[in-house]
Amino acid sequence: MNKPTPLFNRASVAIGLAIVAMGVAVILAMFIGGAAAPTPLADAGAVVRWGLPLVKGITNLGTAVAIGSLAFAAYALSAKSAQLNKAMNLAAAGAGIWTIFGLVSLLFTYLSVTGSAFSTSDAFGQGLWLFITSIELGRYLALNLIAGALLTVFAIAFQGQTAALLLAAFGLIGLVPIALTGHAAGAANHAMAVNSIGLHLVAVTIWVGGLIAVLMARDEDQDRQANLVKRYSTLALIAFLIVAISGTAVSVLNVGKFENLFTGYGVIVLLKVTSLVLLGVFGAIYRRRLIGQLETSAEANKTAFWKLALVELTIMGLAIGFGTVLSRTAPPVDPLANFVPTPASILTGEPLPPELLGSTWFTAWKIDLLWLVVALGAITIYIVGVIRLRRRGDKWSMVRTASWVAGWLFLIYITCGPTNVYEQYLFSVHMIAHMMLTMGVPLFLVPGAPITLLARATAKRKDGSRGLREWALWAVHTKFAQLVSNPIFAAVNFAASLVVFYFTPIFGWATREHVGHEWMIIHFVITGYLFIQALVGIDPGPKQLPHTIRLMLLIGTLAFHAFFGLSLMTGSGLLLADWYGAMGRTWGVDPVADQQNGGAIAWGIGELPSAALTLIVCVQWFNASTREARRLDRASDRTGNKDIEDYNAYLERLAKLEERR
Repeated sequence: MNKPTPLFNRASVAIGLAIVAMGVAVILAMFIGGAAAPTPLADAGAVVRWGLPLVKGITNLGTAVAIGSLAFAAYALSAKSAQLNKAMNLAAAGAGIWTIFGLVSLLFTYLSVTGSAFSTSDAFGQGLWLFITSIELGRYLALNLIAGALLTVFAIAFQGQTAALLLAAFGLIGLVPIALTGHAAGAANHAMAVNSIGLHLVAVTIWVGGLIAVLMARDEDQDRQANLVKRYSTLALIAFLIVAISGTAVSVLNVGKFENLFTGYGVIVLLKVTSLVLLGVFGAIYRRRLIGQLETSAEANKTAFWKLALVELTIMGLAIGFGTVLSRTAPPVDPLANFVPTPASILTGEPLPPELLGSTWFTAWKIDLLWLVVALGAITIYIVGVIRLRRRGDKWSMVRTASWVAGWLFLIYITCGPTNVYEQYLFSVHMIAHMMLTMGVPLFLVPGAPITLLARATAKRKDGSRGLREWALWAVHTKFAQLVSNPIFAAVNFAASLVVFYFTPIFGWATREHVGHEWMIIHFVITGYLFIQALVGIDPGPKQLPHTIRLMLLIGTLAFHAFFGLSLMTGSGLLLADWYGAMGRTWGVDPVADQQNGGAIAWGIGELPSAALTLIVCVQWFNASTREARRLDRASDRTGNKDIEDYNAYLERLAKLEERR
């Protein structure tokens, strides 16, 4: 075995320091929040009581190292560099920690939940297996553990930039089960809680793990080191903003009233918030100074960044420790305090909303934090790109900018407005959301031409690394992207999704489960985007079909939508009878009539975006014909109208042949 390099030892020291800080925070928070005291019923003992948060904290840190290293490697490091290989090895080590301590955490969680003692008996093994396979908490922890184990193997087996990106995405998916079991996931607003925790976990893992990866990848060359720090600073800034937004949402859900900040739970929240705010402010101020020093001073390259990183990691360890104990501390707000067992609340976890009126379309809101953050982020990045172009004297259409912004604002309205409030209770409202997500939102987003803007506004990297520009262009030119964006495939996918979604168990999963609901939004938007891009888009992609074929595809999908809508309008069987038919609604039409209204919406409302698409295709066809005519005219002028003379001569020859006959 090769002896570890000093650079890798720096990462080891950093991880060790973060673990120590995390342990201190765990011990302090356990006393403050009361988690150190034995539980009144079925206490598993001091070892489990103290060991679970410590082991869980180390698991979280290992997760951060694994995912953060991969994200940093994909965004900042050059291909085939020694630093990239070290980052992949660091990710494998982090995933190994995630797996080993995650296994212990799973065992301790079982002991804590059941209040039993560890045993090698068959009865203990059977109980643990039942917990993993039949209990929701056990299944989620097992899925997260499997993700860590697979990531360990994959990070060792596959090396390279593309592997780093794909494995980082895989690791982030592995965080989903943890978000579903977080200390706020049982709150009254379950969707908001899960999304808040999910965003929080994603941002923290990239923030913490990325910093450790920077230490490991430290470059003796001043310019390259400054670039690494700049790139990490970009990731850290985005992570800090997401942590601030998601942390605020989680705190509001669990703390509730201001006076609850002075409870044990509230004090731990304040300590965690203080750590994160201090970390953000401290890092922003000193890193801005440090980047300039790295470009001019070798001494700063060797010592200043190392000292700064150690301080930041200490604070990060404290924040992770406080956050870990929060999951073991009862919040002051009881999520079941105001729960009234009605059919609607039993099915959805929330009370039945008031009757849907005309004014409700302007007043009802239920924030989906995930899509709010995504939409605002997409708008911000786009506007930054437009500003960059204008500053260097290039132009970008205001119509395209307005279309892009309008599309994301429309998405916010659909995912956070009245459709999000009522779609669980009314099939017709769900169908409105579906039609707008798959046809309305993409109709605004596609003309924005985001890939074209990104390619023009962002400088091409020359050091072999891949930034947002490089990854976007890579993605649209992959064989998979070429397949799914092919006009024929996009049209078939767009039409067939209706049948596959509504007439298979996928519809029930997307309706009942939060993860299914978020997947549904992603699927609808992407499916519609690919179809509309194939018809009227200008971004890079497969060779577009002739305008006549595009119109035929559009007409074909319109006909399919019409048949689908008609089948719902004339049908008398309820698609999800145990859901829409069991809500106990006392207002509005009956569930069958509401479903028939949904069919009319699929047929009628879907025609409006289709008519707009038809108009756009026709306008593009006319413009293309006009440009082709002008091109031919210019070519004719360059040759002295020789093409016209040749054509006239051809007609004369035909006339003479006809005369001879």
